Amino acid sequence: MNTARVRKDEIIYSYEQSGYAENPIKEENPVIEGYFPKEKQMEISIKAMAIRKVNTTLCGLLGALIALAFISYYFSMTHELRLNTLNRQIIALNDENAELETNLERLKSFNNVDTKMTQNNTLQKAEKVIEVQAINSDVTVAKRKDNSAPFNWAIGY
Repeated sequence: MNTARVRKDEIIYSYEQSGYAENPIKEENPVIEGYFPKEKQMEISIKAMAIRKVNTTLCGLLGALIALAFISYYFSMTHELRLNTLNRQIIALNDENAELETNLERLKSFNNVDTKMTQNNTLQKAEKVIEVQAINSDVTVAKRKDNSAPFNWAIGY
């Protein structure tokens, strides 16, 4: 129901009372100009509006997923940087550990040699130091017989 429509008799009466010679409003000329779709086109426009809503929803969802991808990429890059720094520290500690192990093995080998030397009594400490004048003598010193087994040298420990 269109309430803006005015009957033709009323229009003519109002213009005759106001003194106008001609009626400027005719039924051939529409009052509002524009494109107004019919019923079949209305269904198409509803379908187009639904498609537009779905497209805007999907675009918003795609934008949110892209933002989520950027955020997760940022966090993965920060974790990768942290892992790289930890990896460098681990490599430095491993190198230092290898140096310390070689020093420890060297010290242990010296300690092993020292303990073997004291066990076999190869080196004996003098109990008393006597100073003597050097004399030329023809006395030969008899070789001492070795009662111990030959020492087997071992590399490492």
